[in-house]
Amino acid sequence: MNKPVLRGPLTAALAVAATAAVTACSSAPPSPAPRPVVTSYYVALGDSLSQGVQPDAAGTSVETAQGYPDLVYAALRASHPGLELVRLGCPGETTETMMHGGICHYPAGSQLAAATSFLRAHRGHVFLVTIDIGANDPESCGNRPTLAQLASCAGQTPKAATNLTAILASLRAAAGQRVRIVGMSYYLPALAEWRDGTMGHLIAWLSEKLAIAYNDLLMHAYAQAGVSAANVFGAFDTTDFGNSVAVPGIGSLPRNVARICQWTWECAPPPRGPNQHANPAGYRVIADAILKAANLS
Repeated sequence: MNKPVLRGPLTAALAVAATAAVTACSSAPPSPAPRPVVTSYYVALGDSLSQGVQPDAAGTSVETAQGYPDLVYAALRASHPGLELVRLGCPGETTETMMHGGICHYPAGSQLAAATSFLRAHRGHVFLVTIDIGANDPESCGNRPTLAQLASCAGQTPKAATNLTAILASLRAAAGQRVRIVGMSYYLPALAEWRDGTMGHLIAWLSEKLAIAYNDLLMHAYAQAGVSAANVFGAFDTTDFGNSVAVPGIGSLPRNVARICQWTWECAPPPRGPNQHANPAGYRVIADAILKAANLS
């Protein structure tokens, strides 16, 4: 006798069940849940360079989003999607005012107090700290110094190095031993004086000698604190009075003078110049030096 053939609703139900079983066995495993983005921080400390200051069309020095912290942050952001940039720098800041306040307003009283408070509150989540401080300490030198000013400012530099040592100790204590802290040496705007004939040559040459000694003090302070430091002084070829470079609109200049004209606003015509702040190309040079010192390039 022939077996009965199943038909109607029962047949359809069995077919659906069989299809579902086959599909369940052959489908790909579910994708893993995306990892949550962990927030971390890059804290930028220092003077006007840490705020990206540049002259506007009227010659007024203004904060911009083209400073070296912006460039460092952009370079790191792709591999650290949760990274946030925290700017605490103050244009005009000296080592003294960074410690005790007096130029920019901070609820904690000073930039150093604001920085250490932030570092303690976010301990374990700080990826990088950069600091540039000390350029404004030799106040009597200025960016276009006279010979008399150069003589008087030489005695101001040891105190700045002592202050920097204390600043770095406070930052390290607040951040912890594992956090990257990167400092920097400085370029020398006064080299632009070379363009003013024999007296300008003398001022540029003496400024370079003082800058060597001062940057050595700063770099020694960083080394003693176990802090890496970007060699911006070297990146700007500060000691190279040879190897002339042709600068459009100006002419042939020693390489160190040419770097100042190419990478700062010091040789720019009025109203933007002369201005000692780095231009976008100069900030790029500084950022690259910092990434290299941090072993992140």
